[in-house]
Amino acid sequence: MSSHRPFGLPVAAAALALLTAAGCSSTNAKASVPVPSPPAEEAAFCQALAKELPDTVAGLERNDPEPDSELTAGWGDAAIVLRCGVPRPEKMTDPQAQGVSVDGVRWMVEQREGDGPRFTSVYREAYIEVTLDERYAQDAAPLVDLAAPVKQTVPCALDPECD
Repeated sequence: MSSHRPFGLPVAAAALALLTAAGCSSTNAKASVPVPSPPAEEAAFCQALAKELPDTVAGLERNDPEPDSELTAGWGDAAIVLRCGVPRPEKMTDPQAQGVSVDGVRWMVEQREGDGPRFTSVYREAYIEVTLDERYAQDAAPLVDLAAPVKQTVPCALDPECD
């Protein structure tokens, strides 16, 4: 049995400053990301999520990474990459870990040196990782577009923590 530690997860709405996508040009280049290998039950949640993901996130068009998989998705020129069914991050056991709540989905935040943040869902039946590039160094706005599909397809593992 894994235990999820509660984070001080402030509502991120006030902290979300949308970046304009006008300055972000999208190319046809495909990013390459490792495909997770979750257990069958988690993979089923991820496959359901894949069917509900939006065509655009933060104004960027869908451009999935290689290799093609229902467990990964991307938008823009790898500006936003989602991987579903990732292992529980070690950082999640750190009582000092930072988090945000975006439209009813809670995320642990990890700042990456020289890049944008990595967010990992918490309190869900499958862990979902969203990495953002340096354009989003101080911006969780892309999570707004992903919240509804996550809530709809990946059940809460620890009620009432997902509300």
